[in-house]
Amino acid sequence: MPGLLLGDELPNFEVETTAGTVKLHEYFGDSWGILFSHPRDYTPVCTTELGRVARLSGEFSKRNVKLIALSVDNLEDHHGWSKDILAYNYEKSEGSELPYPIIADSKRELAVTLGMLDPVEKDKDGMPVTARCVFIIGPDKKLKLSILYPHTTGRSFDEILRVLDSLQLTAQKRVATPTEWKPGGCVMVPPNMPEDEAAALFPIGVFSKELPSGRKYLRYTPDPLDRKGCEPPPAEPELPTSLS
Repeated sequence: MPGLLLGDELPNFEVETTAGTVKLHEYFGDSWGILFSHPRDYTPVCTTELGRVARLSGEFSKRNVKLIALSVDNLEDHHGWSKDILAYNYEKSEGSELPYPIIADSKRELAVTLGMLDPVEKDKDGMPVTARCVFIIGPDKKLKLSILYPHTTGRSFDEILRVLDSLQLTAQKRVATPTEWKPGGCVMVPPNMPEDEAAALFPIGVFSKELPSGRKYLRYTPDPLDRKGCEPPPAEPELPTSLS
């Protein structure tokens, strides 16, 4: 099955959406983009997911991100189901429409091209439906990250925001982010960067973690967009040497 790989350019498909016909490149423009698929409309996990994205839409906007969803259902179903999503996730006085469009890929053209179909989960006619994919697209229209969940597991869009923060930081600065990193936390100095270059690039300071190997590859520096001091995270506790 064809699919989109890291660094590949997103095809500039013309698609039918709940907001009208759009071409993907023009829709995303100079923004970052998130294209995320769900298995079917009128299903419980998908309702919670799309509702959560709607509630987080302001956070995505702060990061200059445009959102667009996709499934193999038709536009009529998308419009009808959107009302259920809003009723479940909002108070009556809140949103009257979803803050992002949903693509109707009933012919599965985009899903096949991007490798979004779930070979296990099928509709009543035995046709595969879309898995829970997330594609993060950079302003250059190239794939920066992809995540694939099965139909039984809902996604954490708070985690996707965290990953997006890392992608945007590392696109601007020559750093990497460690496990569980959040904005303002220590970042990692690339291991192939010479010490003198690191000292010049990170004047606030570079901190090394002493290791048994004697190799100084665990090097930390404050978040360059936050510019506050930081301390390297503590070492993991030692495991017991015996179960007795």
